Amino acid sequence: MNGIIGKKVGMTSIFDAAGRNIACTVIEAGPCVVTQVKTDDSDGYGALQLAYGDAKVKNTTQPMMGHFDKAKTAPKHKLVEFRDFNIVEKGLGDLVRIEEIFNEGDTVNAVGTSKGKGFQGVVKRHGFKGVGDRTHGQHNRERAPGSIGASSFPSRVFKGMRMAGHMGNVRVKVRNLKVVKIFPEKNLLLIKGAIPGHNGSFVVIEKK
Repeated sequence: MNGIIGKKVGMTSIFDAAGRNIACTVIEAGPCVVTQVKTDDSDGYGALQLAYGDAKVKNTTQPMMGHFDKAKTAPKHKLVEFRDFNIVEKGLGDLVRIEEIFNEGDTVNAVGTSKGKGFQGVVKRHGFKGVGDRTHGQHNRERAPGSIGASSFPSRVFKGMRMAGHMGNVRVKVRNLKVVKIFPEKNLLLIKGAIPGHNGSFVVIEKK
């Protein structure tokens, strides 16, 4: 699967040929450098490892410095492996650009880390309605979870019960998004719809 690594810049909107306003996410994608080439002979499968985002030398371990030195590139923040990459002529240290992979109108998947929202209750986390109003003697029960289990049997709470807890900050893949516009000179992709993560976060765009 072909793909590229980028950073989420933010959201904007453009007008299509029919005059409809389309909300888009702006992704600064690539150019990514090839830091490892895996083959069937050496690794049992074919893949390209791409790297993106300059990192400081002091924050890079010695083994990783050797890894980047092989590719003759500076240390990078984000490394992602793409199996069965179709651009076979790419070798160690080569650059992969968006115009080599994507065209306007392509369908892609976007992978990112969702925004962390901390510890949240059941109404925000799972969309519960709450126990009810303050009528009939109830007090401060509007956002309560309600009963969570049976009494004498089975006398326990089942695993997976939807309750309050940590929300967000997980890996999320959004499928079947459309590439609306490409700006190769600025390494920008405009993708229809929202993509998980805060502005400046790393995202992976996979071509279907």
